[in-house]
Amino acid sequence: RESRMTQFLKHTGGVGVSDLLKDGSKHFSGVDEAVLKNIDACKKLSMITRTSIGPNGMNKMVVNHLGKLLVTNDAATIVKEMEVVHPAAKLVAMAAKAQEEEIGDATNLVVVFAGILLEGAEVLLRQGLHTADIIAGYTAASRACFQQLESLAVHTVADVRDVPAVTEALRAAIAAKQYGLEDVLAPLVAKACVQILPKDPTTFNVDNVRCVKIAGMTVQESFLMKGYVITRDSEGTIKHVDNAKIVVFGTEVDLCATETKGNVLIKSADQLLNYAKTEEEAMEKAVKEIAAVGVNVLVAQSSISEMALHFLERYKIMVIKCPSKFEIARISRLTGATSLARFGAPLPEEVGSADRVSVDEIGGVKCTTISRESLESTKVSTIVLRSSTSNRLDDLQRAVEDGVNNYKQLVKDARMVAGGGACELRLAKELKELADRTPGLDQYAIRKFAETLETIPRTLAENAGQDSTSTVSDLYAAHAAGNVNCGVNVEEGGVRDMLEAKVLDHLVTKREALRAASDAAITVLRVDTIIMAKQSGGPDPNRAPGDP
Repeated sequence: RESRMTQFLKHTGGVGVSDLLKDGSKHFSGVDEAVLKNIDACKKLSMITRTSIGPNGMNKMVVNHLGKLLVTNDAATIVKEMEVVHPAAKLVAMAAKAQEEEIGDATNLVVVFAGILLEGAEVLLRQGLHTADIIAGYTAASRACFQQLESLAVHTVADVRDVPAVTEALRAAIAAKQYGLEDVLAPLVAKACVQILPKDPTTFNVDNVRCVKIAGMTVQESFLMKGYVITRDSEGTIKHVDNAKIVVFGTEVDLCATETKGNVLIKSADQLLNYAKTEEEAMEKAVKEIAAVGVNVLVAQSSISEMALHFLERYKIMVIKCPSKFEIARISRLTGATSLARFGAPLPEEVGSADRVSVDEIGGVKCTTISRESLESTKVSTIVLRSSTSNRLDDLQRAVEDGVNNYKQLVKDARMVAGGGACELRLAKELKELADRTPGLDQYAIRKFAETLETIPRTLAENAGQDSTSTVSDLYAAHAAGNVNCGVNVEEGGVRDMLEAKVLDHLVTKREALRAASDAAITVLRVDTIIMAKQSGGPDPNRAPGDP
């Protein structure tokens, strides 16, 4: 007897991929179905963020799944809130996310460069090149690109504690996000970073530069504070304390309750009075012991009982409630206090200090400030940002965070390259010469990689409203004449010496962005089959609310 499988093969002529998979699974393979569709998805993602590159980049309005409106030109935020679901485009989005987490800047360069590399690969595929030749060419080009990039440094920040020098190094990164406000924000970021720089600069922590956003006034009214700002009022009536001695509790400020339930039988009025009095005496004793250590400011993460607040007021102790465990950790770091897990008198070494703790009103918002102005350097510094709308404040915060992340890279490697597309054009010129020297089909992919690098100055010119073709031609002419630091002049049109204009990009940031983009593009090109299993049960994401 013939087996069922033999009978099945006789009738069907063989087993297809769909027979291997469950019903509802999808399968795409080959250049047309898989490779070109993947490239198309990545191109579309790249086109979304491409118009946001540079100082004249356009904003995108994104409404996320929670209905929150975001207006920004920050590619990391745009890609994150879009919630990309296409598997190939997701690879590019993940590369941008890795760049954001590791470096903190140039995420737009990753998305745009990867998309344009894949666009070039599509042209080569249609011309008849095999995917393997394109991958080999792109790999060789990226390796040569990184080696060449190391020799393109035009400036080095000699002292990372020199505020004017750091300000000049950060101006371009902040101008790319908030063009026209770099002269306001760059000095604030530079001072904030230098203030908290530890003795070993490589241990710089970006989390120690905080931003507080308060609506009202203009960006020019933003200021830096050597200390910490909490956007909430203190709990009691005491609002100002000088020469503060601070105790921090990571628990509730109340007497410990028993873990088991119990009944108390009270037989007379005297017993009732004595019962409450015992609790009051215990609380007063605990507060008195805290005050005896010299504490005059108490910070609590959890709830504060009314009885505890009453006695703290009696002993002239200012009370601040701070529900965030992250803020508690920063206050402890700033003041040198230890966050205690029990309510009671602290040891002398567990008490922190500050010059002044006060409640001030900023733009109609009650803010508690913990100041350490007497110290030359401190552990935490706060930039108070002012502007008209919450969306504007969020975008300003992203620009500040980009500046702080650039400083983090600066203390590790202080080399800078010429901005404004000058660095990319020099790399493109070198790669074209490499393509001319390379035998075989790889040369076409190397030349396409060089043309992709050209699109960065081209895009900068387009976003500034200039004729991109003539601008790139002028750049090549300037570089051929020996002015190798010339880039796109987004202010007046044409080209300009970027070193003279002090438009500088960080070398490591640029290198890692190009590496992430080329790796993502090569990974997408290596895929020739897509197999998508049927989604598991649950609500249908495509079903409109109210549909049956």
